Amino acid sequence: MSAEAGLRACVDIGGTKLAVSLARRGADGRPALLATQREATVREGPPEALAAQVLRLIDAACAQAGVQRAALAGVGVASAGPFGADAQGGLGLVTPNLCGGLSGGETGLPNDWRFLPLQAPLRAALPQTVALRIENDAIAALEAERRWGALQGLSHCAYVTWSTGVGTGLCVDGHVLRGKHGNAGHAGHQVVNDDQSTVCGCGNRGDVEAQVAGGAMARRFGRDAATLFAAARAGEAAARSQVEGLCTVMGRMLYNLVVTLDLQGIALGGGVFWPHRDWLLPRLQAEIDARFPALTAGVRLCAAGLGEQVGSFAAAALVWDDGGT
Repeated sequence: MSAEAGLRACVDIGGTKLAVSLARRGADGRPALLATQREATVREGPPEALAAQVLRLIDAACAQAGVQRAALAGVGVASAGPFGADAQGGLGLVTPNLCGGLSGGETGLPNDWRFLPLQAPLRAALPQTVALRIENDAIAALEAERRWGALQGLSHCAYVTWSTGVGTGLCVDGHVLRGKHGNAGHAGHQVVNDDQSTVCGCGNRGDVEAQVAGGAMARRFGRDAATLFAAARAGEAAARSQVEGLCTVMGRMLYNLVVTLDLQGIALGGGVFWPHRDWLLPRLQAEIDARFPALTAGVRLCAAGLGEQVGSFAAAALVWDDGGT
């Protein structure tokens, strides 16, 4: 494959997995994904281990496609946040589901990380001809869903991921909201009750992530998300009650976004939501429809139009253009 193919590396960093795909422009102008590499996201070693893993998987994907790093037109990194900055202003991750030091070890992560450098080591390792853009994964997914997915044509909308953590990308009046450090949309860290028994990786007690995130379910209920939802869908009373409680918390967070930002619609994805979207959507929609119709009438929730590939498309959207390469 030649450098003229205009390949982009699409890096999707989550709290559980890290995936790198290469993308080229398909016949329809959308990214055509190829040469995907996936691993569990590193959680041990020095803080620089995450950037090293990203570069290693980029190289593995390039080798699979028969190209070198220098052949890439760009590298888009869609990552779970929040972001912080090093002393030189370079972006890094302050991510509760990766940085064990943020909760003082209470979430059981096997490290004491508080900051993971990302922008500086990637920029240093990539040729200067290769564009690099790093954004919160939910903001990147919002851009992809507005461009190619379920949010096309909407100027007031959000993308929400319900996965290892809970993140949102927000768009109002056609403008994607980023905030002072690119961290706009961390609605998962809204404190929703005073339950001191539920701790989030950020150190909060009683926030949305502490209640409903994939990583929180095992701590709260002794079962991972897949096992808990399977039991609920099979009719087990205790599991069904627990899942209904999760839907109440998540649904109220979605309602709060709708009435705060006057949204038209929200697309959802993520490892907790996606396998059970048919079961979850009506329950979450009911939380919207039950309140203040002057602000909620006509607001629809939907599954991400890009499906399980939303993470790769999200990273591609960061370094994509409408030209011919």
